Amino acid sequence: MTTIDSSSAAESSMDKSSNDHQLRFHDEKKNGTYNERRGCGGNGFGDGDDVNCDDDAEGGDMGAWETLSKSFRQVQTVLDQNRALIQQVNENHQSKIPDNLTKNVALIREINGNISKVISLYSDLSTNFTNIVHQRRGMTSKNNGNANSNNSKGEYAKA
Repeated sequence: MTTIDSSSAAESSMDKSSNDHQLRFHDEKKNGTYNERRGCGGNGFGDGDDVNCDDDAEGGDMGAWETLSKSFRQVQTVLDQNRALIQQVNENHQSKIPDNLTKNVALIREINGNISKVISLYSDLSTNFTNIVHQRRGMTSKNNGNANSNNSKGEYAKA
């Protein structure tokens, strides 16, 4: 009967899925099908939705998208680092060499520290996103308020 070593199966599936986004990026860039992720071109997550926008109307959003993109890049960098550390821990564990097993203690501590960084980065990202949405809603309601100043009850005008 053939058995599969669970750590090697997990490792190989982790390798495949972790590199999919990088391979897709390089293929799209090489084939010319890559769409820059910007505030006006799609939703910023590579869905390929092409949305035309007026620079004057959406210009303020570019800074917001840059802030969010920077946060996602920081998170991805830490996650990529953790992936490498986990692979090293797996290799050390499989070697069963006492010195390597001792090194795993420090590696696992570093992984835990990186998880804390990711939590902090996601918390900051959430705060930034919430602030952007509130600012956007504030601008929208100001614009609606100016256009509908005759409405004394503060209700939205029906289109």
